[in-house]
Amino acid sequence: MSELHAYMIEAAAEAARVARGVGGDPARLAAPTPCGEWDTRTLLNHWILYTSHGLEHRALRKPLPEELTARDFTADPDWATAYAEQLDRAVAAWAAPEVREGEIDLGHAVMPAAEVASMIVKELAVHGWDVARATGQEHHCGAGLGEFVLEVVDRYAGLYRRYDGFAAPVALPDPTAATAFERALALSGRTPTR
Repeated sequence: MSELHAYMIEAAAEAARVARGVGGDPARLAAPTPCGEWDTRTLLNHWILYTSHGLEHRALRKPLPEELTARDFTADPDWATAYAEQLDRAVAAWAAPEVREGEIDLGHAVMPAAEVASMIVKELAVHGWDVARATGQEHHCGAGLGEFVLEVVDRYAGLYRRYDGFAAPVALPDPTAATAFERALALSGRTPTR
């Protein structure tokens, strides 16, 4: 469980770094992403909503208010700083071990809190990679976090595909040479390249 929080801290730090690297060029926000029909603005708004506000609200066992679900976070010129600050609050909300215990009512299902947090860590890392790819940046994922993300993707791939969250798996030319994170990306329907 403490490992989960450590991976959350790592993934959030990289997400904040990638967000700061997007910059304010409006053309960049209209660029395509690895996420099907989503442009970069749509991807960013999804990423910001669920990985920072959603992460904190899940820890507090509160639903996301409609005001947040309808917001265009990227309309704020300083959105990347606001995202980093919200990530800090969200990660802090999960610091106490008891927050990672018990269950969370998601509205449509009840899940163990640690599983909910694990899925959001996966969102931080995988969508962080998507944003980095869409905006010409590098994305960094440590070996331990990569293994963790691969386990989550493997466990929930069927569920994500049922709701069009993942495309069909991508075959890697040499799976034995791929990192765990690259295997997670491929399993989620993305094409990792070095």
